[in-house]
Amino acid sequence: MILEKFSLKDRVGIVTGGGRGLGRSFCLSYAEAGAHVVVAELDTQTGPGTAGEVESLGRKALFVETDVTSKENVFDMVEKTLEAFGRVDFIMNNAGVVSQGAAETVVEEEWQRVIDINLNGVFFCCQAVARPMIEQRSGSIVNIASMSGVIVNYPQTQASYNASKAAVAHLSKSLASEWAQHNIRVNAISPGYMRTDMTAPHIDNPEYGGKWLAATPMGRAGSPEELAPLAIFLASDASSFMTGSEVVIDGGFTIW
Repeated sequence: MILEKFSLKDRVGIVTGGGRGLGRSFCLSYAEAGAHVVVAELDTQTGPGTAGEVESLGRKALFVETDVTSKENVFDMVEKTLEAFGRVDFIMNNAGVVSQGAAETVVEEEWQRVIDINLNGVFFCCQAVARPMIEQRSGSIVNIASMSGVIVNYPQTQASYNASKAAVAHLSKSLASEWAQHNIRVNAISPGYMRTDMTAPHIDNPEYGGKWLAATPMGRAGSPEELAPLAIFLASDASSFMTGSEVVIDGGFTIW
């Protein structure tokens, strides 16, 4: 059956930033597809909550307090995953932040914070899971980039975010090239404007969201549930011949 290719039954996956928003949606969707999920989250309030929701779906879950900007912390998180489950089959590198402000006045510390989380954090996580994946000769890495790595958003100014997400997309291609020989696939998802608890106030603000939705052919923001099927596809055997790809899912924003 073709649908069996999409199954993640008894596989082990990690989701960074899994406590809320897109990350929580990914965790629950992976669990519904059959996976056991490690919720790698810095927030000690939301992380355990998501882990509990995963368990309520009949899957095993592990919450690990994780700061993706710390290489040591990330490698420890992967070790805890291996201790608990014995393997790691896929990772969804979702943790990220956005910072808005004019480029000529942004302070170094804020620029570095965005790069540390959005780019360095993704690389550390990829590097950490690659080692056990190389040993087991299988694995899928899914990185959340953004359409902001393809276009420049308006009216907000967010050079650090845009640059970091463009880098994530190209990093994904670079790692895909290196690790294909080990049967490790690396792909990126580049979402457009997605409605979450954090983004909803901005989407509903005519000054920002009004312009964004007017520039989106479908005329609306996406929902986390509309990203989940793609996330499952990329983590599963359904995408077994797919690596080094960036999939833009943005309601058509980037075609205008």
